[in-house]
Amino acid sequence: MFDISWLFWLFILGQFFIPLYQKQMLELRRNRKFTDLEHKRGTRFISMIHRQETMSFLGFPIARYIDIEDSEQVLRAIRLTPPDLGIDLLLHTPGGLVLAAEQIAFALKRHKGKVTVFVPHYAMSGGALVALSADEIVMDANAVLGPVDPQLGTPQASFSAASIMKALAQPNPNREDQTLILGDLAEKALRQVKATVKMLLLEHHSEPDAERIATKLATGEWTHDYALGVEELRTLGIDVREDMPREIYDVMDLFPQATQRRPGVEFIPVPYGPAPQLPPKTVRPER
Repeated sequence: MFDISWLFWLFILGQFFIPLYQKQMLELRRNRKFTDLEHKRGTRFISMIHRQETMSFLGFPIARYIDIEDSEQVLRAIRLTPPDLGIDLLLHTPGGLVLAAEQIAFALKRHKGKVTVFVPHYAMSGGALVALSADEIVMDANAVLGPVDPQLGTPQASFSAASIMKALAQPNPNREDQTLILGDLAEKALRQVKATVKMLLLEHHSEPDAERIATKLATGEWTHDYALGVEELRTLGIDVREDMPREIYDVMDLFPQATQRRPGVEFIPVPYGPAPQLPPKTVRPER
């Protein structure tokens, strides 16, 4: 009898090696796209993309945020870039550690070459802080930035520093020492982040404008997840362009969300031409 057990082992080996092969091919395509973009624009291209919507492990959500590892890698990329060579940074992030975001923002600000930040979808919190360090911000017409007001606590349970200060303004002689300490930290965090935003803005804004914009963004006027679109950013006084290169969207396609379950949104991913002209609708005569 012909032994077909080898087919089973071949299937097992395929399940192991095919994902590795697909990963290598995806990385190769990313490198090729990065190289093409750099040659076309004459810049160093860096991406900071944090996918977080559906990833999980053993039932616990796994989310990516701006962290020290990110700041180490971006700072290394900047060090490897000649001072006069421009930098293009693709941002797609919910935010993260203030320390890491500030390190990236000031490293970009110190770079002598032109820095352009591309936001195809969103750059919230610390991501918006990084975007403010750029010489030029390019956003999709539907993309958003977020306020940069500091949050105290953990990603699972955090509180707006501005809200903490507002709560402490209410008279209550029975507050615990821990609450008062939290209030002290909130006051410092608000002052520090506002000063950071103002410093980042001063290169391209007057001092009164930088003070006004920093106050709006950093002192809790909106909720932390408030979406600041292109027009509202321009109203604030932040210059934003909308001529997003097609290649930026192509790069985003090469960083797909890890598939853990059936996607909630599906469509045929090809561009359509103009809609065909249909004959006018016939109206039935009334009887």
